Amino acid sequence: MYTVAVVGRPNVGKSALFNRMCGKRRSIVEDFEGVTRDRLVEKVEAFGKHFLLIDTGGIDSTATIAFSKEIREQTLKAIEEADALVFVVDGTSRVTLQDEEVARLLFKTEKPVYLAINKIDSSLAEAHATEFYTLGFSDSYFVSAVHGRGVADLLQGIIANIDDEENEEVFKPKVAIVGRTNVGKSTLLNKLLNEERCLVSDIPGTTRDTVDIEMGGCIFVDTAGFRKKKAEKETVDKFAAVRTMKAIEDCDVCIMMIDATEGGLTSFEKSILDHVQELGKGCLIFVNKWDSVEGVRMEHVQERIRALNHFLIHVPVIVGSAKFGRNIEKLFPHIFDIYENLGKRISTGQLNTFLERAIQRNHPPSVNGKRLRIYYLTQVSVRPPTFVLFVNYEELLVESYRRYLLNEFRKEYQFTGCPIRFKAKKKRNTKTREELHTKT
Repeated sequence: MYTVAVVGRPNVGKSALFNRMCGKRRSIVEDFEGVTRDRLVEKVEAFGKHFLLIDTGGIDSTATIAFSKEIREQTLKAIEEADALVFVVDGTSRVTLQDEEVARLLFKTEKPVYLAINKIDSSLAEAHATEFYTLGFSDSYFVSAVHGRGVADLLQGIIANIDDEENEEVFKPKVAIVGRTNVGKSTLLNKLLNEERCLVSDIPGTTRDTVDIEMGGCIFVDTAGFRKKKAEKETVDKFAAVRTMKAIEDCDVCIMMIDATEGGLTSFEKSILDHVQELGKGCLIFVNKWDSVEGVRMEHVQERIRALNHFLIHVPVIVGSAKFGRNIEKLFPHIFDIYENLGKRISTGQLNTFLERAIQRNHPPSVNGKRLRIYYLTQVSVRPPTFVLFVNYEELLVESYRRYLLNEFRKEYQFTGCPIRFKAKKKRNTKTREELHTKT
């Protein structure tokens, strides 16, 4: 698909313009340098055409902020990948040496360049910003990312060079890589890609935005690490946490990464997994940094996680090393299996054959003299698979018997890595023996 990269020196409004062109707040925006670190990709629709838009960090060879070298490398890769470039400058300032540095770099690419003179809110401001014409780009646009002024003209200029080829929409599993800070999420993604696509360091909180990358028939989302509320000191950290939660809501499958050197799931990680389950998302666990563990068998780690957490019995647990690529090839079969399970449907006939056998093995309980009667079971939706038990009284389906039916159901149909909803509903127009006895 046609790809456009948004580039420029730091703090000129690249991320704000990226968000405006996407039509949503996708990239974190703050008034200081170095907020955007990884390159972000979003699909944009404009006037009936589609293209991929990439947000990048600022280009400044003199920068001394953290990760400045890595940010520059990520930006240069984005420029190399793109078919066209949006060069953003600050229209309220003069042309700087950094602007000229970026201009020289873009001229060498021989790719279409659209100069976006940002922060121009009026015709008077336009008159004071004509100095930027000296940069030598013929396709220039006065825009205001904050107010949207001139952005439609910029989009029309971009799509004029896009061929009218129709791209079929192919549905691919969207996979969010989640976990606490510094457990190796970005390292895993880089290893899967076999390139340094995401910034990696031993400093917790290196990743801030959510980064979408298409690979192997999946769309992977690298997320910022979860921190406890009291550890979210900066506004950027709070934005990052919100983006991570949104990534979980939007995904199909979550890869929950935990640190093998810490001996298992923490209570904080359990709460994250609970949230994933509540949202009805598929899940698998990757126990990372196995290269740093000695004297423990992989099977024992897997058994310990499942034994301590009953709700994880159906969740695949892979033990490996993102750094050295150990066992990461096992992720894809599980991802596709879970994605398929999320959309699986079972006929009502099959379900009621299963239900009859389950009831024969263990009869429904009696509560306060009333016995639960289950008339039939049917599937009402997918993603997650949701089933309704039609009964005489909803309150008689106690949690222990619901759990029994769910465990028997998983033995029969598996649904590995996939949450299942079992709901009770009173059957209409059906008089129970108790009701008939009362009327008599």
